[in-house]
Amino acid sequence: MRFPAPLARVAVLLTVLVVVAGCFVGARGGRTDPGSTAGKGDPTDFRNDLDGAIKVAEQYWGVKFQASGIPFKPVSRIIPYTRDGEVDCGGSPLTRNNAAYCSAGDFIAYDVNWAAQQYVDIGDAFLYFLLGHEYAHGIQIRFGLEYRFTIEQELQADCLAGAYMGDSVRGGALTLEDGDIQELQKGLLAVADDPGQPWFAEGSHGNAAQRTTAFFSGYQQSITPCGLSRR
Repeated sequence: MRFPAPLARVAVLLTVLVVVAGCFVGARGGRTDPGSTAGKGDPTDFRNDLDGAIKVAEQYWGVKFQASGIPFKPVSRIIPYTRDGEVDCGGSPLTRNNAAYCSAGDFIAYDVNWAAQQYVDIGDAFLYFLLGHEYAHGIQIRFGLEYRFTIEQELQADCLAGAYMGDSVRGGALTLEDGDIQELQKGLLAVADDPGQPWFAEGSHGNAAQRTTAFFSGYQQSITPCGLSRR
């Protein structure tokens, strides 16, 4: 997965961290210890791909909102962390081996060591999915959507992440490389709920089949199957 132009660093805006929002993974996802990526991969490539995912997401959703006549405000901050509780969201500490969108602070935070290890183990396409999924939670907040069950919110975020990536590939903002689709499939399997996880349980994200179906529905058909509507 690559983007066609050099990217500027994302501006860090000073805002207050207030309320908890959705997380990226459940109990799975290649758990590692801080520092486990030392000597593996190129940190510059990791940073460039992360910046690329952010910039493409901002461009994509900016165009979608403009076409709908809705003002668009990008997610305010992207925050890396390395320790449990280093980043707090509304009194709830974020844990390692995860990524999350915090609605009140309007930021995305991610365990940089875990994400970098997935980058090495799965591939660069995983970063675009991870960022796209968490950015989708910010889009849901901007649309004022509400959900009865966590899984509804999470599978819609998977679908919207797929739409952002598929439309960006078709529009030329992203270019698929050999193995990217396989990386996405592997990543979706890695972050699926454990077998036997009740779909209605708080925090459920969906099993491998559900998450894969949701993502590739968006990837192939854009936002139409995702059920995104402003309230």
